[in-house]
Amino acid sequence: MKSFLKTALVASVATVLTMGAATAQDVTLRFQHFISNASAVPKNFMIPWGAKIEEESSGRIDFELYPAMQLGGAPPALYQQIADGVIDGGWFLPAYTPGRFPSSEVFELPFVSSKSAEDTSRAAYEFYLKYMQEEFADVKVLAVHVHGEGVIHTRGRTVERLEDMDGLKLRGPSRQANALLAAMGVSPIGMPVPAFPEQLSKGVVDGGVIPWEIVPSLKVHELADSHTEIGGDRSLYNTFFVWAMNWDSYNALPDDLKAVIDANAGLETSGWAGRAMDIGDVPGRETTVANGNTIIELDEAETARWREVAGPVITAWVAEMDGRGLPGQAMLDDARMLIEKHSGM
Repeated sequence: MKSFLKTALVASVATVLTMGAATAQDVTLRFQHFISNASAVPKNFMIPWGAKIEEESSGRIDFELYPAMQLGGAPPALYQQIADGVIDGGWFLPAYTPGRFPSSEVFELPFVSSKSAEDTSRAAYEFYLKYMQEEFADVKVLAVHVHGEGVIHTRGRTVERLEDMDGLKLRGPSRQANALLAAMGVSPIGMPVPAFPEQLSKGVVDGGVIPWEIVPSLKVHELADSHTEIGGDRSLYNTFFVWAMNWDSYNALPDDLKAVIDANAGLETSGWAGRAMDIGDVPGRETTVANGNTIIELDEAETARWREVAGPVITAWVAEMDGRGLPGQAMLDDARMLIEKHSGM
């Protein structure tokens, strides 16, 4: 009898200890993205974000971040992976599934976004709340953001005037960026950004458009030799990003851990993600300068010529949205108003 009681007591203590261990770390969240963890957004946003939710959950959330699609799939699959629960969360570009998220394209239109990713990202989150919640209803959106200044990077060709774009083959990230490039006489080639360096090195493309922040991790400063910046306070183009979580993974959390996630989502988190891009643009440009590459800065008069070409691209988008039953002009006007609001203009 004493032996039985002793055995029962040991088992009871083991059960309590096991329950205590489970309580100490209740859940592991696996998030995935498609670039290197050394890039600006993982380094300055995703990794610190994960550390923050681990700390604020007292270690009950274990955050795992997988770069370069290490959990499988290709970048265009990320939204569906999150929606289906293949992963608990991640970072995706709506532009990689063209036409599926039409409202997000307003921030990808030429000369709409400001060159401050932080300011425009705050505007984008407000816009999301008004126009895009239904489009992204299959996932829990934690933040939306854009990158900073859009830059043209070329190899063997220098772009100093609008005419220099004619005949180039350039990588583009989205429908709207590609529409702008085509209007300038470019042959646009859409591809996820991880594929860009190889295609540039092989001569499949003459260059492409990406922000400064991702240049070092892709080694574009070693592959391209000329880089063109647009004048003024607006970006030539932009790209819209989403940081999101699977609904089942979120709903399975106890209320106090849901509160940790909620406290690290929304307007401020969107601004943080945009700021990560702004931070990364500085060393990205400095690395390119240090490599001895040519950097062209278009003046006000030349930039005005580019903006004129961009006008019909914007008009066409508004008409397309109207045709889809969306308020195209209202969305454009609201996006511009929100950007001005958060830019303090």
